[in-house]
Amino acid sequence: MIEVRESHDGNAYRAVHTVRYADAVYVLHAFQKKSKKGITTPKADIDLIEKRLKDLQKEMEGRR
Repeated sequence: MIEVRESHDGNAYRAVHTVRYADAVYVLHAFQKKSKKGITTPKADIDLIEKRLKDLQKEMEGRR
């Protein structure tokens, strides 16, 4: 999994995706980071990313 960090006009943005599958790049979650404290991604966002990754892995297993 890769996290892309970008800033624009003083705002921070994150896109978390995986390139694990040869047929496509799947963006699991993208959001504007609102907290000015620290660089960590909020737990709610991490939980959502993990759920979407598990769902994608199940879907890809079903395609085999």
